[in-house]
Amino acid sequence: MKLVSYLLRSVYVRSVLYAFYCLTALGSVNAYASVSPHIDIYDESALAILDKNAFIEVLGEGFSWSEGPLWLPKEKFLLFSDVPKNTIFKYKKGEGISVYLKPSGATGISEHDSKQGSNGLLLNNSGQLVMMQHGDRRVALMNAPLNTPKADFQTLAGKFDNKRFNSPNDGVFHSKGDLYFTDPPYGLNGGMEDPHKALPYSGIFRLSKNGDVNLEDKSTLYPNGIALTNDESRVIVAVSDRAAAKWYQFDVAADGSLSNKRVFFDVSDLVGKENESGLPDGMAVHSKGYIFATGPGGVFVFTENGELLAKIRTGKSTANCTLSADEKTLYMTAHDTLMSVKLK
Repeated sequence: MKLVSYLLRSVYVRSVLYAFYCLTALGSVNAYASVSPHIDIYDESALAILDKNAFIEVLGEGFSWSEGPLWLPKEKFLLFSDVPKNTIFKYKKGEGISVYLKPSGATGISEHDSKQGSNGLLLNNSGQLVMMQHGDRRVALMNAPLNTPKADFQTLAGKFDNKRFNSPNDGVFHSKGDLYFTDPPYGLNGGMEDPHKALPYSGIFRLSKNGDVNLEDKSTLYPNGIALTNDESRVIVAVSDRAAAKWYQFDVAADGSLSNKRVFFDVSDLVGKENESGLPDGMAVHSKGYIFATGPGGVFVFTENGELLAKIRTGKSTANCTLSADEKTLYMTAHDTLMSVKLK
């Protein structure tokens, strides 16, 4: 019984420490803002996609740190990660929340690895589940059908220059098959100072369809969420750096490489302000050109040209978001909560 009690306490402590680290990195150790969930409209053009009086619904709560929401169009349900719990959860309307996969990203590859699970979740061009695994420090494929998941993983990318990644965080597939992904240190036990951190930077990488890994950028301290514009001419990267809280954009060349880094939108002035907890993080791109981007205070709504139209204020530090297949619902992972809001 003493051993069981110790193990339970260890899991709890690791969960608390990861959530605290994320909240600190995301701009505030106070995950809950005093503001009630609502929508702020800054430009009337936002009313084409948002109802300013739309109800922000709580679909589930009690998670340690919810992340990586992914809508499965054929199966018609949502997946999302609870990183500290090493678990992927499933949400289906009429059925609620259930465990989908555990473990999701920490399988004990090394004794020095953290116990953190998956973060970003994606579907590849073949409809298979691809995950950014914090604990195992790799990009992995689930070797199982989506309707019968199991913790059988194939490494797609685990190293660069023969050095292990920090902890792959978020990714986006190009229609040609290349996968762009970010690699901050959030999944390392010691973060940036972890003695087992192998790479001296936090990179933005491209895994080509032939399996080659390319370093596209190493100049950002905490690259986080990543998305492609609809025409795939640009990659947008969220940087969760308290000293430089920004979204950057890169041009995509014909060979898939990235260049011409420049600021897409800067929210550094909001860091640490009341009701503005969080930093730039996960994104979802609407087919009509709206970019939903989690950041200080909730979810920003931009045009693809970086014009701010609105903000969906969740009242909590918000890590990521995704759209339903019909783009009529935006799902949001906000600290310990899964939320949604209807779109027009």
